[in-house]
Formats: sequence, C-alpha cells, structure tokens
Amino acid sequence: MKKTFVLVVLFVLPIVAYLFFASGVNNFGKLPTLTQNVADVPVDDVTFHDKITILGFFGKDVEKRHGNAFNLNQKIYKRFYEFKDFQFVIMVPKGTEDKVAVLQKELRNLTDISKWKFVFTDEEQIIKVFSSLKTDISLDEDLGTSFVFIIDRDKNLRGRTKDDDQKTKYGFNTTSVADLNNKMEDDVKIMLAEYRLALKKNTSNRKK
Repeated sequence: MKKTFVLVVLFVLPIVAYLFFASGVNNFGKLPTLTQNVADVPVDDVTFHDKITILGFFGKDVEKRHGNAFNLNQKIYKRFYEFKDFQFVIMVPKGTEDKVAVLQKELRNLTDISKWKFVFTDEEQIIKVFSSLKTDISLDEDLGTSFVFIIDRDKNLRGRTKDDDQKTKYGFNTTSVADLNNKMEDDVKIMLAEYRLALKKNTSNRKK
C-alpha cells in the first residue's frame, strides 16, 4: 500500500499537474485586446511599436506617486526588465523634470532603471494618449492616475474581459500589491510568452 502511494506521488501527480497547466496555457494563452491603435508617445526615442509596454501617468504631483512607483518596481519591473523588448513608459507634464529626477535617483538605488522611460510632454499630448486607451478610468486634476496599462507591440491595449472584480479590467491599480501580484504579474507573463511564441513562428517561417 505504501509503495503504491509513493508511486502515485512520484509519477502520477506530476503528470496530472502537467496536463492541468498545459490546459491552462491553451485556454488562457492570449490576453484579450481591449483597444486597438493606442496613440503613440510624442517623442522620437520612445515608442510602443514592437515593445511590450507598461504605460503609466504620474501627473504633476510626482511626489505622491513614489509609493506607486516602488510597488511597480518591486512587483513587476524587477521580475521582467531583463526581457529585451520590455519597457516602462511613464508620461509626465513638462516642468516635472526635477521631481522625476528625485524619483529616478531613489529607484536607481534599488535596481537598474534603464527600462524606465519618462516622457515629458504637454498636457494635450498626455490627454490624447490617455483618451486613446478608451477605458473607464479617468485622470485626476494633476493628469495622473494610480493605474497602469499593458500595451502590446502592435500598440493595442491588453487586459481582461472577464475579471473577478470588474467585468472588463483595463488597468492595474499600483496602490494594490494584491492587484500587482495576483493579476498584473500573470498578465505580463502571458504577454511575454505570446511575444516569444510570435518570434519563434517568424523565425521558423523565414527558415522555410
């Protein structure tokens, strides 16, 4: 009896676990597209094209977004920033350069921040990009929000059409560690896996 139990634990359970997770990959292997053709950032050296982007809006009051930035950095950025085409793009109004420099210095003490891209632009451009997301979320009076968004390499907004808390989940609340840990991390993993699969298919097609 004990031998049978040991055999089940060693051989059968791993197979069952593999089939379960393989099924999960097949069923949830793509993150839904919520909005197509998101407006690109208005600078030459930063673009959403051919990148997996986490897009944020820190507004004029950058100081109050430090906690949000640290949550993002620890829970998402540090886990994925080494992926070649992964980036954080944070849009902020012109005139906040000194405030952002303070935040960058604090983040630099924690990790390599080369994939954090701060885009300084005018208010109209911030509103234009945010409006093109077509979400149920609003910017505050300082042109900021605690929510961040996943943009794919074709400049589409990705998210969830069936979420436990919301029917459609457009963004992730960076004040909530649970939201970052339990939802955003999984969705970023799906996006990167999808991206890798697309690269493999392109490579395979070129060889034919």
